Amino acid sequence: EIVVERQDRIRVGFSSWSPTSSVTLCEGIILLQPGKHEFPFRFQLPSEPLVTSFTGKYGSIQYCVRAVLERPKVPDQSVKRELQVVSHVDVNTPALLTPVLKTQEKMVGCWFFTSGPVSLSAKIERKGYCNGEAIPIYAEIENCSSRLIVPKAAIFQTQTYLASGKTKTIRHMVANVRGNHIASGSTDTWNGKTLKIPPVTPSILDCCIIRVDYSLAVYIHIPGAKKLMLELPLVIGTIPYNGFGSRNSSIASQFSMDMSWLTLTLPEQPEAPPNYADVVSEEEFSRHIPSYPQPPNCEGEVCCPMFACIQEFRFQPPPLYAEVDPHPSDVEETQPVSVIL
Repeated sequence: EIVVERQDRIRVGFSSWSPTSSVTLCEGIILLQPGKHEFPFRFQLPSEPLVTSFTGKYGSIQYCVRAVLERPKVPDQSVKRELQVVSHVDVNTPALLTPVLKTQEKMVGCWFFTSGPVSLSAKIERKGYCNGEAIPIYAEIENCSSRLIVPKAAIFQTQTYLASGKTKTIRHMVANVRGNHIASGSTDTWNGKTLKIPPVTPSILDCCIIRVDYSLAVYIHIPGAKKLMLELPLVIGTIPYNGFGSRNSSIASQFSMDMSWLTLTLPEQPEAPPNYADVVSEEEFSRHIPSYPQPPNCEGEVCCPMFACIQEFRFQPPPLYAEVDPHPSDVEETQPVSVIL
């Protein structure tokens, strides 16, 4: 917004500045009438990746838009507005989804006054996390010394400044958690002890002048001795973990496992169903034979009553494409049900 008291030629320019370059967005000389004038504008950010905005103790990464008003024989006027830029870091990349595991052992004491070793093993499921997430920590601690030890975990931020061939480093703790005391000769296990990530600046790994790194330190406080520490590399990203890759792989493996029984149970060529006469027991056969009066004694004659011929064919097997209930009810005897295969 420009206020002009009299008609005058004014040079108006808009530019942006970054740690790597200064770009003029638009510039020109225009004739303005007295009054208030507004110049809306927009610009395209560079196509190359930009480093995340950051402000530290020894340096900062800032982006701003500056408008300059130039008039003949009058000092220039300029205003500047800061822009916040966030460079996205996707934690779903394969490099950030791999688990991290470290193991270390420390002998407590010195020379002939050693009291025993203390061993520590720590693991996290992946390397990349985002703000607000809780990191599950898996650890095994064994205290074979004679002292009372305390396991702890913390997230450290390391700021590295590079300028004129010199390097300065600042390291501070951003979050921590504490475990229970472990007596001499005892062990302790962390089965997913959580440590929540507070709102912090995402990791800056691709800047030549400022780096911001994170690490998860799992350590043991030992009275009268240096602490035993394991540092697991950590990357704080901006695109959260979606779990699609692991879930798809688990579903695929589960599907292949569930369908594996087909190759074990299905023969190459289907077998014919069993004969119905083979599965009918003698008891069942006798149960279905109705009681008929004994035929008269036919001496010297071939005795062959009619019902005997009927019973002979009563339990013949049905066609192979049908199956009949072996214990039909009264209704089913009058209305048999067949299942076509």
